[in-house]
Amino acid sequence: MGSRQRELQTLAGEIAEMGGLAERLVMESVTALTRIDPARARRVIADDQRLDAMQRRVENHAVELIAAHRPTDKPLRELVAALRISSDLERVGDLAKNNAKRVLAIEGRAHPPRVALGVEHMSDIALEQLKSVLDAFTSQDLSAALDVRNRDDEVDAIYTSIFRELLTYMMEDPRNITFCTHLLFCAKNIERIGDHATNIAENIHYLVTGEQPHEARVKADTSSYLPSSFSETPPGSA
Repeated sequence: MGSRQRELQTLAGEIAEMGGLAERLVMESVTALTRIDPARARRVIADDQRLDAMQRRVENHAVELIAAHRPTDKPLRELVAALRISSDLERVGDLAKNNAKRVLAIEGRAHPPRVALGVEHMSDIALEQLKSVLDAFTSQDLSAALDVRNRDDEVDAIYTSIFRELLTYMMEDPRNITFCTHLLFCAKNIERIGDHATNIAENIHYLVTGEQPHEARVKADTSSYLPSSFSETPPGSA
């Protein structure tokens, strides 16, 4: 094995390490949310700095390899994919941190019982997709990556359901408005984590094939239709 290939493997290992930390931050932030655990939330906020530092390390490493080896074709795509994926993982950490900050904001506020369980369920699916796509990156498994991309609508659909449920709670009792508004932002952050998993899947497609997927990504988030009509059916779908 040549030195360049060893360097690429090292870089892939750094991405895997980033992915593991990003997954843990999301899990911990959701646990902090469901338990309203401010101490756990503060740990997530502090640990996000480690993920930021890891992203900078990956970026510097990739740039150094490009400058030293001037790679072409697939080795160059591996470096470009690493840069893009590390950026997605850094954003996943930021979204987990943002959710943790909202835990601190809603601590002690009245809220409907078990209302955060839908967000927990959505995060389970988003985390499953994130883990699957990181495994696909490690093995350069195009089929597994595309499976994650094709399942993006699952998280979107759950987000729409949560959006509707939380609006109902707010309409029933104004005392729920502050808590449910924060929870809506948390749910949207989880939905965006699913989007980042899909971005990673598309970068694996680029890495393996040299092209971006030709088919447009299907989105199933219809929440933008709900504030005005609060209906089950978005306009134009009948």
